[in-house]
Amino acid sequence: MEISADTLSPSDAYRLLVGAVVPRPIAWVTTLSEVGTVNAAPFSCFTFVSYSPPMLAISVGRKGTDLKDTSVNIGRNKEFVVNIASVDLASDLHETSAEFPSDVSELEAGSLDTAVSRNVRVPRIAIAPVSMECRLHSVLEFGALRTELFVGEVVMFHIRDDLYANGKIDSMKLRPLARLGGPRYMDPGGEILSRSIPSSFG
Repeated sequence: MEISADTLSPSDAYRLLVGAVVPRPIAWVTTLSEVGTVNAAPFSCFTFVSYSPPMLAISVGRKGTDLKDTSVNIGRNKEFVVNIASVDLASDLHETSAEFPSDVSELEAGSLDTAVSRNVRVPRIAIAPVSMECRLHSVLEFGALRTELFVGEVVMFHIRDDLYANGKIDSMKLRPLARLGGPRYMDPGGEILSRSIPSSFG
């Protein structure tokens, strides 16, 4: 099969990309609204882009022409927290991918507690085994749909004690949740976990 990219609609190209670029790590991002509501949303277009200083990048699409709450909040406050979900948190993460009004906290709706961050005002997800406090470094805009790439500098790591040894995180103990194409997640052992994923999941 050969498919010329210029023949594809945005949704067709998206389906091909998310089926080919797998598995993808998931950034479970917390931000603060203008009135202090904690917003939480998962994004699977996510990676690190530097380690001196440590920096993370998250790609956030739009709701039609409108910015998502995550984009609005990061743009206003210049800070966010990237939480990493383990496999056992798949249902909790999945629930926060649904659309909520900007004044409703996805974490409160899912009965998930927050914990105070050290260097940013944005709380982290208490149950997340790894959280990284970030200050916004830069924003780049890409493509006809004006997708935004947020680059943040990590200013504090929070790592569950049993995962950390000799300066490293034991990824097999962490068991980070990954995203596949369609309604599927994956754990590090290769098991595929099916879920009905709302289209808002980045």
